[in-house]
Amino acid sequence: MINKIRDIKLIGFDVDGVFTDGKIYISEEGKESKVFHTQDGQGIRQLIDHGVKILVISGRDSNATKKRMQELGIKDFFLGYKEKKPIFLEKVSEYNFTLSDCAFVGDDMSDKDILEIVGFPIAVSNARESIKKICTYITKNSGGNGAIREITDLIINQK
Repeated sequence: MINKIRDIKLIGFDVDGVFTDGKIYISEEGKESKVFHTQDGQGIRQLIDHGVKILVISGRDSNATKKRMQELGIKDFFLGYKEKKPIFLEKVSEYNFTLSDCAFVGDDMSDKDILEIVGFPIAVSNARESIKKICTYITKNSGGNGAIREITDLIINQK
């Protein structure tokens, strides 16, 4: 497992249930809000500083998510994509990486197609059981509660 972690050049993330706890708050006026963990954000910045490419793909389009990704300096984020695998494969090819160089973090069935093909599939602890079964690593922390920081620390400590 250590060699797989050390070789990661690109890591992809789902948003709802991974960056967040999966809850979506909608006001009476229809305005959406989400909660992101600050330690996760710091971990993302550290990974970027270590030269790891960050790719975020979400099935939902969200202004809150867009703002957070921009704040973190993530250039490759795709919101409102129900089919995540084609975008993931396109970015892997664009960077001339192999799938074995890649990790992905997911929590639900919309992430399964990518988790099945990457070198290091990761599930957050609050993921569906069917997703956990296909992953090499399952976080101790849940999505939105430090799971991303746990993963970023794991990768950085092996670089």
